[in-house]
Amino acid sequence: MSNDDLSPIDATGLPALEARLKEDLAFLCYPGKDWVPPRDGVSDVVIIGGGMCGTLAWFALATGGMKNVRVLDRAPKGREGPWLSYARMETLRSPKALTGPAFGHGALTFQAWYRAQFGAKSWQDLDKIPRTMWMEYLRWYRDVLDVPVENSVSVDHVEPQGDLLRLSVSGATHETILTRKLVFATGRDGTGGPNIPAFIDDLPRHLWAHSADDIDFSDLRGKRVAVIGVGASAVDNAAEALEHGAAEVRHLIRRKDMPTINKMMGIGSFGFTAGFAEMDDAWRWRFMQYSFATQTPSPRGSTLRVSRHPNAFFHFGKETTRITQKQDSAEISFADGTSYDADFVILGTGFVIDPMARTEFGDTAGEIQLWQDVYTPPAGEESADLGRFPYLNSDFTFREKTPGTAPWLKHVYCFNYGASASLGKVSGDIPGISDGAAWLSRAIAASLYSEDIEKHWKGMQDYDKPELLGDEWEATELETGAQKREGQVA
Repeated sequence: MSNDDLSPIDATGLPALEARLKEDLAFLCYPGKDWVPPRDGVSDVVIIGGGMCGTLAWFALATGGMKNVRVLDRAPKGREGPWLSYARMETLRSPKALTGPAFGHGALTFQAWYRAQFGAKSWQDLDKIPRTMWMEYLRWYRDVLDVPVENSVSVDHVEPQGDLLRLSVSGATHETILTRKLVFATGRDGTGGPNIPAFIDDLPRHLWAHSADDIDFSDLRGKRVAVIGVGASAVDNAAEALEHGAAEVRHLIRRKDMPTINKMMGIGSFGFTAGFAEMDDAWRWRFMQYSFATQTPSPRGSTLRVSRHPNAFFHFGKETTRITQKQDSAEISFADGTSYDADFVILGTGFVIDPMARTEFGDTAGEIQLWQDVYTPPAGEESADLGRFPYLNSDFTFREKTPGTAPWLKHVYCFNYGASASLGKVSGDIPGISDGAAWLSRAIAASLYSEDIEKHWKGMQDYDKPELLGDEWEATELETGAQKREGQVA
């Protein structure tokens, strides 16, 4: 179907769409039958993160009849995820028609939500999804599904308690939560944190920020700003600085050339999504390492947003080796022997996967098995960053580095960017997120069921509701051949 074939959605707008969604879900018997035996004072699943991944994970579990689930998010309501904090792009990179977290429901797509409000013609004219509008859609998604996110709640520590997990939380509530399963739906930095290179160690904090920080860009008016990196976050932060009146913004780029091709986008398909986790380690590593080495380019629109400013500059072959304070500025030294003085430095260096950075695990973080623990790449395919990704089981759960040291990790699910090296792009990026949620919910359901197998067996034996009441038939005797012959003789 072409865009010209699109018919307008009912002019009554969102109320009509919501009624349609409610009916569609009812036709599919949503929510699923509640089948998990309850335990007093125990949640079946706790999801950390109430953004796209967390709300979708809840929806997938509810669809499968798992209802004793809590969703916790440290942000205030309506500010979950990166969209109103460190995400500073004007529009999403993803094509507007991707179904994202719709989980197979057409009425739950961004397209349906948008067209219900603005019509088919406006949809045809829309190029990319504005970032803030995507957040509006996710708020609606949460509300229309009635996802019970508990906001301003932070999970501080996780530890085993018998066959359960004990969570210490703070914020809007201070309590201890017992749960059978724990899902980290914590986004891009969900298994680590911002990548802070060592060359910044000697620079006072007031002279620099990471692109994920809460930056007051109005303070950069009239200043010389250096942005290290040229990925999406680096470019978006450069644009913000320029638009807030920075005297100049200089991208300091280690590479010799600008990355221009998104290799992962070129091979995206249902086959890749379904098949990645089935590959052997060598092939999974090869795909991911090549993607890292070629680097995902910043979106065209974001790059033009920077380059349209005459005081924006892109400097290639500038590998930063050291940054030191020079009076009230930062002196940036490069591997080629040159240097540059800036009034403020923004690190567009992305995120690092490092379970040790997740304080929730405590000392157990060191017991999480990583790719570097199990796989040695061939020459030319080395990647320290990729080696720090967790080496997950096929059900999203963490593995122990040494068997027996932390068996409770099999109850903790990595449904965030950290899963991509093991299972592919199914737990963070918009294109494959619904496939990942379906996969996750089946894995959790299977584990919960097997753990309660004795109860389910007893439930089968105890079930005594008859389908036949005894009045549906009348018994008769079957005459044998001898009885028939005797009757004939008589």
